[in-house]
Amino acid sequence: MAVAALVATAGVVMAPSAHADVTPTTIVNGILSTFGGCQSPIKSLIVQCTEAETLTAQSPVMLDLNPIGTNIVVLGAGLFDDGTMRPLLVDRLDAALTLARKYPTAPIITSGGAPKSGVTEAQAMRNWLVSNGIPEDRITEEGRSGSTVENADNTARILADRGATGVVVVSSNDHVERAMIDFRDAVAGSIPVAGVIAAP
Repeated sequence: MAVAALVATAGVVMAPSAHADVTPTTIVNGILSTFGGCQSPIKSLIVQCTEAETLTAQSPVMLDLNPIGTNIVVLGAGLFDDGTMRPLLVDRLDAALTLARKYPTAPIITSGGAPKSGVTEAQAMRNWLVSNGIPEDRITEEGRSGSTVENADNTARILADRGATGVVVVSSNDHVERAMIDFRDAVAGSIPVAGVIAAP
């Protein structure tokens, strides 16, 4: 009933599929991300609304409502000096891979610069996703960022250029809230932003 109400309120004609993690948490987070102040151009409202959300590893409802227009963005974490990935980053990729498999039409953006041994975080993440069965043409690299704010600003331009209608930011438990605030600020209320935490 709550999902139907959310769909009706959003004016979306597509019914949610069986993929969604439909729980009180995902419904409340979905409402906050679209109608509760999180989708705002006002930074103070974004911060207040984001702090009211419950961080979760569950799939956001927006991926079921619009799995083609909603982009999955996985954020980098510093590589080792030899260009290999830290366990923290592999955890983020595992969470992104779960979403990518569940929603095979959702585009993916790997975001992170800081090259080590000639490899950016975005490249390393893309290579890992491809080696785990995700088609190359589904993944866009954003490999210029050196901070979360830059991740958000650079990715927001990609999202705008492709006409994205939503974004799900995947990061670590201690990072995703700040990342959601930065992404919500970067898109200035133009599209909803949700977050998914990676299990350690």
